[in-house]
Amino acid sequence: MNDIIILPGIGGSGEAHWQTRWEYADPHMRRFQPGDWDRPQLADWIQALDSAIASASEPPLLVAHSLACLLVAHWHAVRTRPIAGAFLVAVPDPTSAAFPAEAASFAKVPTERFRFPSLIVASSNDPFGTIGYAQMRAAQWGSRLAEAGAVGHINGKSGLSDWPEGRALFRSFAQGIKPSEG
Repeated sequence: MNDIIILPGIGGSGEAHWQTRWEYADPHMRRFQPGDWDRPQLADWIQALDSAIASASEPPLLVAHSLACLLVAHWHAVRTRPIAGAFLVAVPDPTSAAFPAEAASFAKVPTERFRFPSLIVASSNDPFGTIGYAQMRAAQWGSRLAEAGAVGHINGKSGLSDWPEGRALFRSFAQGIKPSEG
């Protein structure tokens, strides 16, 4: 089984967040470690992601939330290590009023098609990114898109607990990746 790297967004996904719950429940999952969760700097986050990927025993799967979805696009544009795929949840729109000012270094999002399989999961009432924005990014990045319904920002505040629907989407995505795709 592939290593799975958890990529939280700004703030690092607290105890109530599905990413943290998944990580605690699955020994194949580990969290990348940037220098600062609250004042993200793009270069630091790219380096932290690249280091986490380099330490994997085989091309890993990435499980990104919010700002970390943009990180994956930025990392893809400047690094070439292989990954098996990326599961991208709640892609934020840097032009929205809700986008955090402290994440400004992530705002110029690359539009290149990914060289690995990816799935974007979007909520119909996410205050940080609309379904339309998720559809645009899916088209640019060559990602599949799954709409999760009205579940806010798909985070701890959404009350999803372990988010079993998301876990099922992730399992299906991971099982659908062919070894040559990574």
